[in-house]
Amino acid sequence: MEQITNFFNELGAYNMEYPVLFDIFSLIGLVVLAYLANFIAKKVILRSVHHFASRTSTHWDDLLVERGVFRRLSHFTPAIVIYIMAPIVFNNETAVLVTKKIAQIYMLLVSAFTVDAFLSAIIDIYRSYSVSQKMPIKSMIQVVKIFIYLVIGVVILSIIIGRSPAFFIGGIGAMTAVLMLIFKDPILGFAAGIQLSANNMVRIGDWIEMPKYGADGDVVDISLTTVKVQNWDKTISTIPTFALVSDGVKNWRGMSESGGRRIKRSINIDMSSVKFCTGEMLERFKKFQYLSGYIEEKRKELSDYNMDKNIDDSELVNGRRLTNIGTFRAYLTSYLRDHPKINKNLTFLIRQLEPGPNGMPMEIYVFSNDQVWANYEAIQADIFDHIMAVIPEFELRVFQNPTGADFQSLNLT
Repeated sequence: MEQITNFFNELGAYNMEYPVLFDIFSLIGLVVLAYLANFIAKKVILRSVHHFASRTSTHWDDLLVERGVFRRLSHFTPAIVIYIMAPIVFNNETAVLVTKKIAQIYMLLVSAFTVDAFLSAIIDIYRSYSVSQKMPIKSMIQVVKIFIYLVIGVVILSIIIGRSPAFFIGGIGAMTAVLMLIFKDPILGFAAGIQLSANNMVRIGDWIEMPKYGADGDVVDISLTTVKVQNWDKTISTIPTFALVSDGVKNWRGMSESGGRRIKRSINIDMSSVKFCTGEMLERFKKFQYLSGYIEEKRKELSDYNMDKNIDDSELVNGRRLTNIGTFRAYLTSYLRDHPKINKNLTFLIRQLEPGPNGMPMEIYVFSNDQVWANYEAIQADIFDHIMAVIPEFELRVFQNPTGADFQSLNLT
């Protein structure tokens, strides 16, 4: 630089009759030189880098290109040229100082944006691994970004004012309470993010329910301050990250990992249709595929019991007898045990609930082995279609409140 400056002095460039005009031409020359450097960086070097990245077998360099890391790095080229050449082309110290400060500030901003893009690319690369589902790092990366922007902001202020960065750091210490208030949500979100990851509470891809926030769907993003949930109607619910720790949340991951999806539904039986089975009924029930073995076994068991107790079975109320609702329950058990879409390794219950004004509930509590929502609903519907159709075969009636058609038929009679 000194040799170049001496060269211009020997030419008498700085002693021209119109120094202001020389500065203008120097500025134009500097701008042209910076433009050429920027052109070479973007059209030659940057294109070569992008071409090389597209030809490699690795995926991480493609993500760096997509996030614009190399494109943002190219912005350093004109700034460096201006910073280096300013003392050469300007003889005015003030012009040199102002130009160098502008170049420094520009390079600091480019540095911040480049690091931001690089950290975003790190998130994308990390998400390509399965461990990212269990331990998301986006909230931690966002904390690093905030810290970098704060540091670069302090350095820029120190360049503009001409004071040491320590001066501003001391001021930040005095404003801790104000900063805590301003950054309350990021601080709470950062603490919540650590708890979510450490305790494996919520992952990306989990199905969660939070009625308070209208959320019922899959978690698609966990950031420093918000969690995005795509609901089943394809809307997006945004929840504060700390709410996942402070409020109640239902996570359906356990169901997804269990290999089954619960079917819990009941049918109300009209209690007035419950009765003992007659011989004719039992003979008819024996023809049912799922009851033939059960009928023979139960008849022998009950006959042996009544004989041991010397019970007079000429009256239906004496001894132990089969009922139509008990036989129906046995039929449901056998039918569902044989159903190909029921998971036999999970809870399997066919039970009667407490009778009430709407009849006696017969509850089906089983798990399907297909967790896909549409398939699950189809399996459940098929099962209850069959149950509703087979109930009259046991001389049972489904309880149903009277409808307008019932009252109309009464009026007609």
